[in-house]
Amino acid sequence: MPPSQLFKVHGEFCAAYPWEVIVATLTLAVCMLTVDQQQHPTAPPKPILRNCAGCLHEAEYNAADVIVMTLIRCLAVLYSYYQFCNLQRLGSKYILGIAGLFTVFSSFIFTTTVLNLLRIDMADLKDALFFFSLLIDLSKAATLAQSALSASNQDEVKSNIARGMAILGPTITLDTIVETLVIGVGTLSGVHRLEMLSYFACLSVVVNYVVFMTFYPACLSLILELSRTTNIYGKKQSLIARAWKEEDHKSNPVVQRVKLIMSAGLMLVHARSRWPFKADEVDNIGPLVVEQHMAQNRTENTALHEYMMKWVTVSADHIAILILLLALVVKFIFFENKEDLALQLRAHITESEDNKKPDLPQKMPFLKPQQTFFLEDRDIAEDSKAPEFEDKGVQTEKFKRESSTDLSETENETDQFCRNLDECRRIYNDTDLGGTFLTDDEVISLVQSKDIPAYQIEKAVEDPVRGVGIRRKIVGHEAKILEALTNLPYKNYDYSKVMGACCENVIGYMPVPVGIAGPLKLDGRNVYVPMATTEGCLVVSTNRGCRALSECGIISCIVADGMTRGPVVRFPSVKQASEAMVWMKSNENFALIKQHFDASSRFARLSKLLIKIAGRYLFIRFEAKTGDAMGMNMVSKGTELSLKYIQKVHFPDMEILSLSGNFCTDKKPAAVNWIEGRGKSVVCEAIIPANVVTKILKTNASALVDVNNSKNMIGSAVAGSIGGFNAHAANIVTAIFIATGQDPAQNIGSSNCMTLMETWGENDEDLYISCTMPSIEIGTIGGGTILPAQSSCLEMLGVKGPHQEYPGENANRLARIVCATVLAGELSLMAALTAGHLVKSHLRHNRSTTTIPTNIVPPCKDNI
Repeated sequence: MPPSQLFKVHGEFCAAYPWEVIVATLTLAVCMLTVDQQQHPTAPPKPILRNCAGCLHEAEYNAADVIVMTLIRCLAVLYSYYQFCNLQRLGSKYILGIAGLFTVFSSFIFTTTVLNLLRIDMADLKDALFFFSLLIDLSKAATLAQSALSASNQDEVKSNIARGMAILGPTITLDTIVETLVIGVGTLSGVHRLEMLSYFACLSVVVNYVVFMTFYPACLSLILELSRTTNIYGKKQSLIARAWKEEDHKSNPVVQRVKLIMSAGLMLVHARSRWPFKADEVDNIGPLVVEQHMAQNRTENTALHEYMMKWVTVSADHIAILILLLALVVKFIFFENKEDLALQLRAHITESEDNKKPDLPQKMPFLKPQQTFFLEDRDIAEDSKAPEFEDKGVQTEKFKRESSTDLSETENETDQFCRNLDECRRIYNDTDLGGTFLTDDEVISLVQSKDIPAYQIEKAVEDPVRGVGIRRKIVGHEAKILEALTNLPYKNYDYSKVMGACCENVIGYMPVPVGIAGPLKLDGRNVYVPMATTEGCLVVSTNRGCRALSECGIISCIVADGMTRGPVVRFPSVKQASEAMVWMKSNENFALIKQHFDASSRFARLSKLLIKIAGRYLFIRFEAKTGDAMGMNMVSKGTELSLKYIQKVHFPDMEILSLSGNFCTDKKPAAVNWIEGRGKSVVCEAIIPANVVTKILKTNASALVDVNNSKNMIGSAVAGSIGGFNAHAANIVTAIFIATGQDPAQNIGSSNCMTLMETWGENDEDLYISCTMPSIEIGTIGGGTILPAQSSCLEMLGVKGPHQEYPGENANRLARIVCATVLAGELSLMAALTAGHLVKSHLRHNRSTTTIPTNIVPPCKDNI
């Protein structure tokens, strides 16, 4: 039988027979209090505890001793205050009273009876009383009381107490052993005063444990049984909601293991201290010789001890006490996770079989109906997280049913049970309650009354998924799109990385299919490229290009690197504007600007300025390297600091109109990006053998060159294109951007590309192809790269996060991959256009067969 089951059986017994357990405990206590104090003349003196009243009083007026005892008293008072504040925040006077009653009995009355039985002078407790209060732990008592109070009838009280004992019993047992052994080290110190305090403390810990395991659960059961006619079960809703709200938290096995190891080690220390001699030595000498030898050693040790204690008694005493106090503090902070323990118990209280869930309102009559439904909904949500559905929590029939329940059925059940607005405000503004204890409709009412900003619902309810669900209800009702939202998934997503970083007013997330192209042989290494797209044929076409390049491979080069920000400033006159322009172009002054710019970041390094004048306006394009980040925020910060320096020190008449003057240029077609570059400027090239062109691409080099010149060069020029001298670079750029967490809007500048083709080789049968992309705006840290799915795609490419040795290398590598993949996509599409396969491939891969009439014969039937 596992230990938890034993403690559960014990808890059931104490709760089922409270009168017997209480009477037996009190009778034993009275017997110990009234035991005869006189010792039999022939009885040996008590060997364990010495009466050290003199020891306790000998340093009464020592200044250092007074300081130490004062610290102990202060710590005890503060700790007691802290414990009772925690109980008060639970919101139940019953828990406070019951836990306080238990504390008084276990820490004082029952400990006193044990000390009386051991015939210890009660005056010795003068200094130990404050020491006892440091060992008091009300959290476990309050947790068990809370579990008992959450029941609606006496049978459930017994069940909850037994379940609580099953959870708390093993932990408290192990804690008691550890505390006893740790404090027991003080009995080995040789400092009489510390020894006596440690004896008292050990007794208190043991007595506390015995009473908690017997007297206390019986008292809980009896009090609740006697109070059945009162409204004790109708206590504050916040307490019950807190008991039912939390999820299951398992005990920390590492902490348990540490405690077990500590217990074993301390047992060895105690054993070695109590029996210092070796057994084989006793076997070789007689008992009398052993006794004489031990007496001589004791005499020598006593003399030496007295001589040494003249010099170190005070310091040793105080150091030992302070070490013990520090040990208790460390235990409280690091090894006593009270919240997890309470959550574990509360979670076990809420466990019930599926066939019992409909009976929840009868079992918890003090809950309002909307709270009852909310609990049932949470249970259903927990049950739905089966392992087989973890990776397909969206776009399934199961998900659609859940969504429908969340957005329609829930509201039909709960609309009529909302508390009034003032009560909702009071709960929301209560620091111990908050939005967590409001129903969805009550939160919606606070949003509509402007008490909760619509963009902060997740923060208000302290649950991102629930917050998104509430916003979906608001939007669904107001925009009358409730049914449409059922197909937009929102569960099974980590919104903690989204809030405050990637998106606001979240109502769900958009699943986009991700395909894989490759292997793409780039700079001697094979990579598989993830592409997020909804356009058919794109991935398979790019993959064909990768296959055609697998033999020759692609060579790439980074020819420039610099993110830009182009503010606009204004001067009182053209003359002043031109003077400022000349001043900024000076090498010495550029160095001053660079100094202030570079100081804004560990990675941003200003490389150059491009300045244009328009009347009394100056457009200053700051360009800087930004490591592995795309760098817009980084450059903006450095630009702002630089402009303020120029304005404050050199040109006070300069007016900073806007940090962005569209001379950057970001997310807009612009010749400046095509000419000057922005972000990473990359060039890739490859030479494809004639046999590959014929076999895989189904065409020849001359035909490809002809079509490329006609389409990508002449056609783009006729159209007046800026940076659009390519077939479909934006397709590949956008697909990789979405997959890797880049800003998709920056595909406008990042898709600038010139695709060039030439015949190559002795017979001009091979094909030379190159792609020049001057403005790939990309990064591997920041923005959407922190999201789990996008981060995994970056990891697939081997460029996740910042490069540890060479900052910026990961972003450069990703830019090379983008340009190389664009080259593969350009090669494949141009080959399809040259061979006349484009329409046929789209009919095959990107059109539903049900929409194509069967009586129409495709063109070029002989080539299929």
